[in-house]
Amino acid sequence: MSKKKVDNNKNKINRKVVIDKEVLNKRMLFFLIFIIILFSAVVFKLFEVMIVDSKTYTTSLKELSYSIVEGTSAPRGRIYDRNYNIIVDNKAVKTIYYKKDKKISVNDEINLAYKVSSHLNLNYSKLTEGQMRTFYLEKNTDEIEKRVTEEEWNKYDERRLSSKDIEKIKLSRITKEELDSFTESDKKASYLYYLMNNGYLYDEKVIETGDEVTEEEYAYIAENTQNLDGFGTKLDWERTYPYGDVFRSILGTISTTEEGIPADSKSEYLAKGYSLNDRVGLSYIEKVYEDYLRGTKEKYQVVNSHELKLVADGKRGNDIVLSIDINLQREIENILKEEVAKAKTEKNTDYYDHSSVVIQDPSTGDILAMSSKKIVNGEIIDNTPSILSSTITPGSVVKGASMLVAYNTGAIKVGEYLVDECIKVAGTPKKCSSHTLGRINDITALAKSSNVYQFKAAIRVNGQEYYNGMKLIFNQKSFDIYRNMYHSFGLGVKTGIDLPTESSGYTSKDVAAGNLLDFVMGQYEAYTPIQLSQYITTIANGGERLEPHLLKEVHSSTDSEELGDIIKKVDRKVLNTIDTKPEYMARMKEGFYAVMHQAGGYGRGYIDDKYDSAGKTGTSQSFIDTDNDQIIDTETITSSFVGYAPANNPKISIIVTSPDSSHPNSSSDYASLVTLHITKAITNKYFEMFPLQ
Repeated sequence: MSKKKVDNNKNKINRKVVIDKEVLNKRMLFFLIFIIILFSAVVFKLFEVMIVDSKTYTTSLKELSYSIVEGTSAPRGRIYDRNYNIIVDNKAVKTIYYKKDKKISVNDEINLAYKVSSHLNLNYSKLTEGQMRTFYLEKNTDEIEKRVTEEEWNKYDERRLSSKDIEKIKLSRITKEELDSFTESDKKASYLYYLMNNGYLYDEKVIETGDEVTEEEYAYIAENTQNLDGFGTKLDWERTYPYGDVFRSILGTISTTEEGIPADSKSEYLAKGYSLNDRVGLSYIEKVYEDYLRGTKEKYQVVNSHELKLVADGKRGNDIVLSIDINLQREIENILKEEVAKAKTEKNTDYYDHSSVVIQDPSTGDILAMSSKKIVNGEIIDNTPSILSSTITPGSVVKGASMLVAYNTGAIKVGEYLVDECIKVAGTPKKCSSHTLGRINDITALAKSSNVYQFKAAIRVNGQEYYNGMKLIFNQKSFDIYRNMYHSFGLGVKTGIDLPTESSGYTSKDVAAGNLLDFVMGQYEAYTPIQLSQYITTIANGGERLEPHLLKEVHSSTDSEELGDIIKKVDRKVLNTIDTKPEYMARMKEGFYAVMHQAGGYGRGYIDDKYDSAGKTGTSQSFIDTDNDQIIDTETITSSFVGYAPANNPKISIIVTSPDSSHPNSSSDYASLVTLHITKAITNKYFEMFPLQ
């Protein structure tokens, strides 16, 4: 029985062995079949790639191997005045540049610096000691490395010193005697080496450009580019100004290739596809209209480290036409220079230093000319950007807006008479007009600039009637009514002019009741000259507040001197219409006409009667800090004028402002008439250039 049992166990073992071999054989067969299928798939794919799709993959490889790069710069669009006179152009300039070959060694680059610098008239006076140390280190790396102590290397290995720290140590171990050993050849090579490596590693570096490049230098580089790895020549461009400095500050500036895009705008420009070394508009017109003026750079395919194949031509940027009349602008600037200098020689002009002018077309909002000139230590300098940002206390020029509030609220009826007398309100000093005028109506009130007429009207707007010694109740609504009317004319709000840095003016936070009286005569808040220009332009055209603008047209660029097709035309833009009755606007304009023509009108003499003008003068108290201690310490007088001509069909509006043109704390009561002289000279010149038909 026991023997039989053993035999059975043997049979089981034999069967198990047989079964395991069968399983193993099946697995091996499956694995072999899988390998054959996989190998077949690989062979098929290789056949497809190498035979069937070889052309496609060859093309793709070329696209990956050969990158597309852009030229360094493209000429910008030209800028024209309204009569299509070119006021900003481009001229070609010779440029020598260097673009590092990725395979070049430091020693080869040093040898190249010595070789090329001997043929260039480099001004190495700007070479610094730091640049010399760097050059010496690059030339003598092995020797200087030995001057780093074992302890310092250990600290480096332990990460207690960085690679920059080690670099500083190496540079510091270069002795003064070693630097003094530099020959003129060493210094020239050292400076050129610095120029070759300044900035981003593989960017194109401008070595010399413009007038600093001689014909001999340019020819040497151009004829030897194959032997001067990375050096090359090209014709770059720079801006030219056929009218010199006329309107120069507002035309703006552009960056150089070395400056590239501004650091604070880096992300914005890179997102638009710019390169770091692209030349861009930095200020005013050049900056505002960068998108139009920017040129399209040439595109090249990189064949090898030095050869480029042109694949797309560059193109000059679009041309823009401004609303400015450059000849009128030039005349205005000359008049301002003369009159500002002359005024500074007069009595009581101790604190006077500038006057500003803006001329607009009231029907379109076009700015025809704008300028400000400032005298500093006897020299006249341009101050035009201040027209957008510097505020003045305007004085009586704003009484047109004040009068409309009086009409709109019913505080004053058209033609109503009031007595101009000094008034006394509790808590404030006595307030008067410049002269006591007696019983006057609204027209005479504007013609002779009655403060009292506006005071009494404002008290009524405030819900009260004037009597001597009365208490004026503070009413925020009254301030808001006047301020809203002023805002609708552009006073105290941005005008929308197409230039940066515009100020919205100064809005007072002082809410004492008596300040309402200062408000209505232009002594409460301060406005910029461009806001005053928008104000008088709105009056001139009958109540439409137009957006002032300098851009008139944009034309596509051409390969010739001719202007291309118009791709943008700036139309008049109405920001709002004054909320008043036509008869009220007409009555206020009648008052502005009386200012210039009525006997005793304060505007008599500002514009010759034959031009049939309308306008308003303004004289205001100003206060300045004369010793720069941040404390207002001196009272001055600011004079202003706003007007338009002819009154019935205005061709121009004009504003002239002369801050601090006199001061009352003097032994003489003389007040300069600089604003009158400027206004008269400019309007005479305008109508001489553009006679009335």
